[in-house]
Amino acid sequence: MLASVNVPIIPADVARRSGWFMRTMGALVLRAFGWRFTGESFPDRRKFVLIIAPHTSNWDFAVGLAAMYALGMQGTFLAKHSLFKFPLGIVMRWLGGIPVNRKSSQDVVWQISDIIAKADKIIPVLTPEGTRSRAEKWRTGFYWIAKRSGVPIQPVTFDYSTKSVHFFPLFTPTTDSQGDIALLKAHFKPEMAKFPEQFST
Repeated sequence: MLASVNVPIIPADVARRSGWFMRTMGALVLRAFGWRFTGESFPDRRKFVLIIAPHTSNWDFAVGLAAMYALGMQGTFLAKHSLFKFPLGIVMRWLGGIPVNRKSSQDVVWQISDIIAKADKIIPVLTPEGTRSRAEKWRTGFYWIAKRSGVPIQPVTFDYSTKSVHFFPLFTPTTDSQGDIALLKAHFKPEMAKFPEQFST
């Protein structure tokens, strides 16, 4: 069933979640709405930072959730620590949420870097724009988290023009932070977004 909806097999060392039923449901949801997986093979790494752009719609979360379940991967996302109070906290953690105290961007970088260092396998999932509204500049926390943790970055787009969850080549940060971010941003085009006018290049 999974093969018939074009779901790649992820390597054994990747952080995993869910069983056969949830993977099948995720794949069927993608198929029902005409989505597919394209691009590079899924990274064979125990730890990496996954970034998604453009991010212009709440539909991105739905597509991402279906893709995550279809792949059987355990992605983690950042959320305000106040959202993890009972009973909502149970759902947030089940979905893969990580509570963070957002006093400053530097605090978040250090918090997530420490979480990555302590984890055996982990895939933090971040949106560099940080908002669904038009953002003229990317928030670079994702880059410094990867840099400080010594892990690569996996760029992914939900391309609404082709209805594809597309994996770009895995990227290893260098000593040129501005050049690195420019190279990563060059992967993404306005026409990929649900609302192209809200994505700035």
